[in-house]
Amino acid sequence: MRKRNLAVLSISQALSFSSAPIVVLIGALVGAETASSRALATLPATVLLVGSALSAVPAALLMKRIGRRAGFAISAAIASLASLGAAYAIAVGSFFGFCCAVGFIGMNLAFVQQYRFGAAESVSSQNTGKAISIVLLGGVLGAFLGPELGMRTKDWLGHGAYSGSFASLAILLAIAAVLLLFFKNPRPAETNLSGPERPLGSVLRQPTVLVAVWSAAVAASIMGFIMAATPISMHVMDGHSLGDTTLVFQAHGMAMYLPSLLSGFLVDRLGSVRLLILGALAMCACVLTAVMSHALPNYFGALILLGIGWNFLYVGATVLLTRSYYPKERFKVQGVNDLTVSSAQGLATMFAGMVIVGTNWEMLNLVTLPLLLLTIGLVLLVRRQPACVDAAGAQVVCL
Repeated sequence: MRKRNLAVLSISQALSFSSAPIVVLIGALVGAETASSRALATLPATVLLVGSALSAVPAALLMKRIGRRAGFAISAAIASLASLGAAYAIAVGSFFGFCCAVGFIGMNLAFVQQYRFGAAESVSSQNTGKAISIVLLGGVLGAFLGPELGMRTKDWLGHGAYSGSFASLAILLAIAAVLLLFFKNPRPAETNLSGPERPLGSVLRQPTVLVAVWSAAVAASIMGFIMAATPISMHVMDGHSLGDTTLVFQAHGMAMYLPSLLSGFLVDRLGSVRLLILGALAMCACVLTAVMSHALPNYFGALILLGIGWNFLYVGATVLLTRSYYPKERFKVQGVNDLTVSSAQGLATMFAGMVIVGTNWEMLNLVTLPLLLLTIGLVLLVRRQPACVDAAGAQVVCL
């Protein structure tokens, strides 16, 4: 069961995650061509994340009632239909309709984010980091497949540029919906549902929970902030080709997930604190690389470092979170965590277009440094906190 669940979730991660780079890359280009202002070019990416944020808590509560398998499969099927709606909106030239369809695609991302928790529940607590990394590793294929398929099929339908991109995305999501039917819900005996359940406020006030949620939110918001502005800065402002912009996006996406080959091992060997600090430092290096030059190698280097930093922060924060609550508390805590992360990323993405148009690429990167330095400081402050629990509900040292 464990191997099958991890395989299903990893492949589904690859297929479902393809929607994110397609919307961010192609959505920005659609917005630049059809929106009333270039400052609204990142609106589709924002709507994607708003849809994910609004669905985070409902997704967790729904799966508590109907199980993860049904929730995962139904959401993927709805996203497939929404992708067809996005293709139609592009064909008829409706930017508003396109954004609405993207919002429903974003709803599925709330369920995709829960894949890592489904993986964690399918293994023993000692293997949580490895299981999360295996599932996230599927994003490597998604990071390459999304932009590549989007570019190659953009004129597939012959009714508006990029309409074919979303028609092909609909096929990928439909395949994921069928595949997820083979996921097996972990049985109560396997998830150790016995034990106490504290009020949500009590759980969220734990320093380890606060740092885990903060670190994941910072990782997602800075990643979304810089990534959403990249097509505008590269292609629209600096004149780099669409092909080069796509390659940078693919490199970034692979850098987000390829480190999962190591991050599961690193979190076991180094602990969450060191992995979180490494992630924040990688993002600082991204900023320094970005502000040095607008040349293509700098875009490549900055976006690769951005992806690596996100991975280390995200894996470290997820492992820390799963060890900071009791089993009965998992759905409500996971929902609040993903709501916070998606909301932060959505706001950051929304402001990315305004900042890149109103200032420049250098300023957009530099404003993220205070958040990264604050994150390092907070992680160091709680490194001695032992408030973590294993799958059986016993307190363990988790940092």
